[in-house]
Amino acid sequence: MNVTHASYAGLDLLASAVLLLDAGQLIRYINPAGENLLAVSGRAITGRTLADVCTCSTTLQAALDNGLNNNWGYTGQNIQLRRSDGELLHLNCTVTPLRPDIAGGMRLLLELQPIEHHLAATREERLIEQQQASRELIRNLAHEIKNPLGGIRGAAQLLEHELAHLTNAPSLKEYTQVIIKEADRLQDLMQRLLTPHRAMLPTTVNIHEILERVRSLLTAEFPGSLAIARDYDTSLPELVGDREQLIQAVLNIARNAAQAMNGDGEIVLRTRALRQVTLAKKRYRLALEIKVIDNGPGIPEDIRERMFYPLVSGREGGSGLGLTIAQNFIQHHHGTIDCSSRPGNTVFTLRLPVEQA
Repeated sequence: MNVTHASYAGLDLLASAVLLLDAGQLIRYINPAGENLLAVSGRAITGRTLADVCTCSTTLQAALDNGLNNNWGYTGQNIQLRRSDGELLHLNCTVTPLRPDIAGGMRLLLELQPIEHHLAATREERLIEQQQASRELIRNLAHEIKNPLGGIRGAAQLLEHELAHLTNAPSLKEYTQVIIKEADRLQDLMQRLLTPHRAMLPTTVNIHEILERVRSLLTAEFPGSLAIARDYDTSLPELVGDREQLIQAVLNIARNAAQAMNGDGEIVLRTRALRQVTLAKKRYRLALEIKVIDNGPGIPEDIRERMFYPLVSGREGGSGLGLTIAQNFIQHHHGTIDCSSRPGNTVFTLRLPVEQA
């Protein structure tokens, strides 16, 4: 019996790998997440047993046998399964017996979920909560600081006006200028902390036009030995987003990379399509993946877990706001941003949905 794709179309949207088995334990359906997990195609695996396409643990095989023969359900953690390419997977596994008269002749539903995916999702959720609390604190502080700064600047201007009548005013004016300039600098910092919360201006954008804009800005800012390579998938569709926010997000990441290399190195801008992907707890049929790759010294290990927090910087003189603003803008677009880094290879990965969940 062959199961039509339309019969179980809803399973295509799941992030977990799902397989449907018949009375002979032959695979009759596998969803896209299952194809990705087992590194097989649906056509190649249909009509074969799980043991034909991968090496199952005795625990998993016993669970399948009991589900079929005794109608027993099973849930197990850290079950091992070796793919045909040799990779060993550690999975959380659920076997659910089905009534064949209701399930179109199917007898077992097998759900597989990589442990690292579960851990990564939990970690992402925890980090987002921490970062949101941190940003809320910074916003409140910024609001509280802005008003006193205005008063300090105004008082310094009045003092400078009064000093104009004194004979030693030129030397004293230097001090008032320091106060005014530092107040302006702090006000600018406060404004940058609050700016990411402006309303979005969505429009149809081409991600490669955005990347080309970033590339031209970096080339002008770091002329000379900074190389910027392009690795684009030109078949990618357009998406709806705020053009200026997306430019600023990618520019902040790429500029950090260029500054870390002192303008002497290589940055690669890469785009790819992702299908059936989960972003921020929502499932999307299609998403765009943008990678910003550099061959610089890497991100210091002591700040990797905190680098998206406000005012955290690994560069002397840095404001620590570039990555925070980039993350805010990407989250406004229901996307995600993460990073892996080692000396000689730092990769920031941005994922943006093309359609709403």
